[in-house]
Amino acid sequence: MGFKAGFVNIVGRPNVGKSTLMNALVGEKLSIITPKAQTTRRRILGIVSDAQHQIVFSDTPGLIDDPEYKLHHWMNAQVNMALSDADIIVFMTDNRDVLPAGHALINVLHNTKIPVLIVLNKCDLMQATEIAGLREKWTYLLPNKPVYEISARNGSGVDVLQAAIRDLLPEHPAYYDLDELTDQTERVIAAEIIREKIFLQYQQEIPYNCEVIVDAYKDKGDILAISAVIYVGRDTHKSIIIGKGGTAIKQLGIASRQDIEQFAGKKIFLELFVKVRDNWKNDDRSLRHFGYES
Repeated sequence: MGFKAGFVNIVGRPNVGKSTLMNALVGEKLSIITPKAQTTRRRILGIVSDAQHQIVFSDTPGLIDDPEYKLHHWMNAQVNMALSDADIIVFMTDNRDVLPAGHALINVLHNTKIPVLIVLNKCDLMQATEIAGLREKWTYLLPNKPVYEISARNGSGVDVLQAAIRDLLPEHPAYYDLDELTDQTERVIAAEIIREKIFLQYQQEIPYNCEVIVDAYKDKGDILAISAVIYVGRDTHKSIIIGKGGTAIKQLGIASRQDIEQFAGKKIFLELFVKVRDNWKNDDRSLRHFGYES
């Protein structure tokens, strides 16, 4: 048998654990993870290669049923693209997912010719009877689609899922160099790490109204000098990000720098700035500036 390679797109509702699963499958933290919904905004590829296979995993935003902003519509478009350009679709769900029968996503998964794997996540937090009930539910809604029980958080069942994915890959040459890990630049990953820390540190609407751009990323040999701008939607948000006497942004910088250092493998000098861009989530020019291209 020849070399096998393909695109495996992970889809599902917000907060079912898609980013945690991709990180577990790839073995590196490429997608940011927080307890809040809509943390993931764009597709991120994670690449796993060996002598016979290359799996290109794609983490996608959670599907938003009632999009409020142009950003939300863009995120949903990323999900729809992932449902059509995959070699294998991993549909992820959990015990809190109330996706109803007849939902557009279920209809697409039911009718697609692309192989679909149903993944029940967070099984470490469920009783056996609850897992059995979920398996019965999804077997009924999506018949003839295999169901896998996992915990992306602790890794149980992930190796079985990955083996099933390898078996389904089509024969194809590698799409990327075998030593590549992701399609994202280090600059983009640094920006995502900062955005993750914003989600973890700040409450209510603040994280959802922030975007991060790394303006400068300079390797000076023994240290990386990074300058990043946090864009917010209102002046009041800027004040909250900075905090009294700059204490909040200092804490944000420390947490961000530690994770970027772990990823980059060297010391980081990090500067953070905050700018206001009104209503950026509904502004085409701002969305293009932040990389949300149509």
